[in-house]
This record gives sequence, C-alpha cells and structure tokens, in this order.
Amino acid sequence: MALEREAGPAPVGLDGVDAATLAAQLAVPDVVLLESVASTMDVAHAAASHGAPAGTIVVADRQTAGRGRTGRRWSAAAGAGLWVTFIERPTDPAALDVLSLRLGLAVAGVLDRWLGAPARLKWPNDVYAADGKVAGVLVEARWQDERPAWVAIGLGVNLRVPPDVVGAASLRTGATRVALLEALVPPVRAAAAACGTLSADEMRDYAARDLARGRPCREPAVGTVVGIAATGELLVRSGDAVGAYRSGSLVIATPPAAGGPRVAAVEERRS
Repeated sequence: MALEREAGPAPVGLDGVDAATLAAQLAVPDVVLLESVASTMDVAHAAASHGAPAGTIVVADRQTAGRGRTGRRWSAAAGAGLWVTFIERPTDPAALDVLSLRLGLAVAGVLDRWLGAPARLKWPNDVYAADGKVAGVLVEARWQDERPAWVAIGLGVNLRVPPDVVGAASLRTGATRVALLEALVPPVRAAAAACGTLSADEMRDYAARDLARGRPCREPAVGTVVGIAATGELLVRSGDAVGAYRSGSLVIATPPAAGGPRVAAVEERRS
C-alpha cells in the first residue's frame, strides 16, 4: 500500500540513494524517506495502523521532537546521524520483554566496525563507545486482543557528536547512513523475529558488553549492578539481597573522589 508521507517532503535520497533503490538494496517492502519530521516513531505507528508490512522502514534526515523511553524530547540535526524506525510484527508476546536488550546486542555488533573498541551496553536501551553514548534504541508496541499488533523500533546513531549533549559520542569518520542501514537491517529484523527469553549465548554476549556490571548505582535502587536476567530485568545487589527491576532508569554512581562525596552521574534519557 502507499504510505502517507504527510510529515514532510521526501528528500532526493539518503546519501544520494532514492527510496525505491534503497528498499531493493535492503530487501525490505518499503522505505519512507523524509526530509524533516517530528519523530519517525509517529510516522511508523501511523503507517502500521494502515497496514504497512513488517520490514517497512522510516528514515528522516532531521528530527525535531524525537523521544526516548521516558518521553523526553530531543532534536536531531540534518545529516548528523541515522534516525530510523523499523516496523515489525512479532508473534511472541514474551519476546517483547527482552526485545530492547536483544536489539542492543544486534546494534552493538554492527557498530563495532566503526568504533575503536567494542561497543558497550547500558540497560535497557543505550549503546556506548569508549567516550560516550553513541546510539539508543526505543521499542513501542501496539496491542490487539492481548497480542502485539506491531512494534515500532526506533534507532538513533550519531555520526557527529551533538554539540549540546553532554556525554555523547559518535562513530568514526567514514560511516554513512546507507552503509549503516545495510549492516543493521538483517540483525535488527532477526532480533525482532526471535522468540523467547535471552539465550545462554545472548546472556554471555551481553555480560561481555555490560557497561554497568559491578558498578554502584542509585536508581532504580541503591546498590551494585549484578547484571541482567534472561527475562530482561536489571539485577541490583543491595546488602545481602538481589532485586530484579523491569522499569525505571539505570543511574550509575561514580566512585567518590578522594575525601569527597559520592557524585551520581544521571542517565541521559535520549535514544
């Protein structure tokens, strides 16, 4: 079906590649290219509600009101990164509980080639380079008859460091949006189609990339991060007990300076 493209005019192409050619290169049913949009998530949800098939991708050159998982709004400058939402129609409700983590693993594995060191993951949806946050994932599901009708998978990857965002990082020079999409589409779509909780291999991979494991935190509980559960919860040790947390934000506390108080590093809620 023809998707509505009311959010903004379509650019000539993404890095010189038009939408039809890009869809063929990526082997997806449709690519919606927009010059400027409030949020690719909103466009994707509207398209999915009108029957857009799984695999449809919405890409914007610029976003004016992107959002993170806590609803925080942020802007994304034209050409400064890859701002994309995937429409998928998974069939396993249980897999949605770990989809953000599964997608983080998929994205990190792709971004490694454009970073100087392996990408790290911060529960539940942030991807870090050695010098800061380089990407974020946002998953929003829409349900019908107690089953997921579709999910919108938002992904933002910095190609340039945003000048107004503390703690942000970017990929190395030379990465292009088309090359990123070509590398990201297969593992992202595979992660969206996967069933069940995290496998033993996925748990090992996540542990190897876990930015917070073994570090003190002050949210969602005061304690030390132990890791994650196969069902997606964050595990935090407080005293002799380990609590499992599914909601909230992870705020890592920095070690105290010599003779000084502990200073907490508040999570930047941007994806």
